Amino acid sequence: MTAGNVVETVFRIESARIIAGVTRIVRDVGIAEEIAQDALVAALEQWPESGVPDNPGAWLMATAKHRAIDLVRRRETYARKLAEVGRGLTDVAPPAEPSGPGDIDDDLLRLIFTACHPVLSAEARIALTLRLLGGLTTDEIARAHLVPEPTVAQRIVRAKRKLARAGVPFDVPYGQERAQRLASVLEVIYLIFNEGYAATSGDDWVRPALCEEAVRLARVLAGLMPQEGEVLGLVALLEIQASRTRTRTGPDGRPVLLADQDRTRWDRLLIRRGLTALARALEGGGAPGPYVVQASIAACHARAGSWAETDWARIAALYALLPPSPVVELNRAVAVGMAQGPEAGLAIVDVLAKEPELAAYHLLPSVRGDLLARLGRTVEARAEFARAATLTRNEAERELLLRRAAGEAP
Repeated sequence: MTAGNVVETVFRIESARIIAGVTRIVRDVGIAEEIAQDALVAALEQWPESGVPDNPGAWLMATAKHRAIDLVRRRETYARKLAEVGRGLTDVAPPAEPSGPGDIDDDLLRLIFTACHPVLSAEARIALTLRLLGGLTTDEIARAHLVPEPTVAQRIVRAKRKLARAGVPFDVPYGQERAQRLASVLEVIYLIFNEGYAATSGDDWVRPALCEEAVRLARVLAGLMPQEGEVLGLVALLEIQASRTRTRTGPDGRPVLLADQDRTRWDRLLIRRGLTALARALEGGGAPGPYVVQASIAACHARAGSWAETDWARIAALYALLPPSPVVELNRAVAVGMAQGPEAGLAIVDVLAKEPELAAYHLLPSVRGDLLARLGRTVEARAEFARAATLTRNEAERELLLRRAAGEAP
């Protein structure tokens, strides 16, 4: 691997922490992202000649923080800002900030709550946080939300400007303000995990580092809000889903579908942790929230000894409890197709095919191809897999779909 490739790989992994650390200094997420990019450029210029440092992530962080301090120095308020961050010009750790009940000293969570400030629209909060913390490109975010890329780019630019103009503090809020931002925070963590679990684009089917970071953030948030059912539900969902990560690809790196995974290799510790969190989330009674419902679906898979033994009827019923959307209905169609037969599932999918929101969604023809194959309509199934292959941006997934279009077993 060349030094340039190492730089890009390390930056993709570390960019969120770098942006969060720099934001603590400059108090502006837009400027922090620019400084992080400057550190990336410096690495691309220096590492090919000087060699990759022993700790490349720390090198990038130190370079970015030094540039941030230089920027603060040039400001008229340098003395005050320098006192706030408690730093000299040497690379020393900042002192602990004042804390109160329920406070948390985690720059990444501070960054999430800052980006999820109510001054921004819900769409802008999600797009900005996925860009800053998930390391996703505007194209990846656009595809994940089924909207045009220019729309996402505009949301991100406007969101950074709006946060700067509003002077939004870089902190984790308390009380009612925290509760108001929680839904967006949970959604962002969930989407970061999803991007790691099934990458939108690129060569890799799975990006474990993103999954691990999302699970870590969810756990920290649960420690902050241990009685919040939906936080526990998200932890349960991510723990159980993460238990399958190492079985989602084979030795050759090719995707392995859920039906074909070796369940003996699922991480039983993560499953136990997830089921424990789910039980705690359900203790309060009342109607379960969306993350608790999704965790319950994941638990059905985790408890099943095989694909065939899965309680598909329960899964279909659980999907019906989620807020309705075309994507949720597509997932329900899969469960209905397993519980009641492929004809029943295909009937749902054929109705969804008329939804404009799913016109470019590759999983619609992929699911339809599966159902047609089970009905013995092989020619039609192959055509659907071929169409799905043209819509996905992930190379590993495209290869899988093309193999299925050619008649190979998944």
